[in-house]
Amino acid sequence: MGFYRPDQPKSKTVSWKKQGWRGIGVVVLSALVGSGATLALMPVILPSMYPQVAAQASLASGGSNSGFNVPQSTVNVNISDGITQVVKKVEPDVVAVVNYTTSRNFFTNQPQTQEADLGSGVYFYHSGNNAYIVTNNHVVQGGTKVEIVLQSGKRVAGKVVGTDPFTDLAVIKIPASNFSFTAPIQFANSNDLQVGEPAIAIGNPMGLNFADSVTAGIVSGDQRMMPVENPSSQQTLDDQPVIQTDAAINPGNSGGPLLNIQGQMIGINCSKIVATGFNGMGFAIPSNEVKNIAAQLVKNGYAIHPSIGIAAIDVSSIMPGYGPNVPVNYGVIVESVLSQAAKKAGLRSGDVIVGLNGKTITGVASLRTALFNMKIGQTVQLTIYRGNRRMNVSTQITAEKSPNTTSPSYTNSSGSSNSANLPSPGIPFVNPFAPFGG
Repeated sequence: MGFYRPDQPKSKTVSWKKQGWRGIGVVVLSALVGSGATLALMPVILPSMYPQVAAQASLASGGSNSGFNVPQSTVNVNISDGITQVVKKVEPDVVAVVNYTTSRNFFTNQPQTQEADLGSGVYFYHSGNNAYIVTNNHVVQGGTKVEIVLQSGKRVAGKVVGTDPFTDLAVIKIPASNFSFTAPIQFANSNDLQVGEPAIAIGNPMGLNFADSVTAGIVSGDQRMMPVENPSSQQTLDDQPVIQTDAAINPGNSGGPLLNIQGQMIGINCSKIVATGFNGMGFAIPSNEVKNIAAQLVKNGYAIHPSIGIAAIDVSSIMPGYGPNVPVNYGVIVESVLSQAAKKAGLRSGDVIVGLNGKTITGVASLRTALFNMKIGQTVQLTIYRGNRRMNVSTQITAEKSPNTTSPSYTNSSGSSNSANLPSPGIPFVNPFAPFGG
């Protein structure tokens, strides 16, 4: 397709009538000479420019290609290699996780349990008579019970042993006899990931009708910082580094594994971008983070995170005129001081934290993200406003236990009742034009 330029001068037209038959004769003669020369040189030109075409032409006519000296090669394709081998190896470890909630029947006022959500999970560890499955926190959040659906279709009652909303991970246990035919999945070192290497996702998109669906792509990026959100309040809890992939991830893939070509788990699928015009942007929690948090959940029933021992809210969440009298419109307001270390440091309710070790703190999410890079017991410097007065205080990092996010009526493995009552959503989606979860 060309472009029309109105400022371009028109070409000059020459009439055939003025040139006469002499011009036609010159053209015909030139064409004959050129064609003859081309035909004469074809045996020389064709092999050098298009050796494969020349060879095929010779063979098709029953001749030999020895005169063209064309190298021959044989390509063997084995469909049992690569991805198919990964699927055969890992698929028995991948399960469906069904989350149930309890409500009261409107007519009888009796409690009734119904399926609320379905995601994926993967068998990663066994100890004694127990097999442990890792999934996303948002898959089990708010549930009164969970059920595991094996590859065979068998349903097994599961027990949530621990949850961590800050990393969106949870661990469930079932009897190890259900996995007597397979070994736990292997963890890859996510620090060794290379952008462009193959990535394979296995899960249950859109429910059990599409169980054990396999999609493949590549690692599109690593260390992408994405928000982790409380699916009930849609409050951003923190930002965490995740793996980006173009392997198709859909509702129901949450909690399923993202694999390398060796069949090792490189991450747990957790979210994707669904904004109009965006395709192939899914995200997974890196395997090193999964391994660390899952091990804590198995051992303790909770994960430990660094904290400064306060309850706080974003300054930006307060309506104008109702917030603290400070000369900034960002930071976090200290609602209450919880730890002895924070009390000893002199933090007070109403203080506004705007910096940590020289890093600007814009809200609760950025404060928690900054704290997650600290070590428990480390001393840090906070920059705060107390009214119009800007000041620095030093405090010590303390340990914070992750809460259990299942329903209060759900009893965990230690026999204690859980404290969070949050509805369970589907897979969280990242929309670049809306908050995480929109």
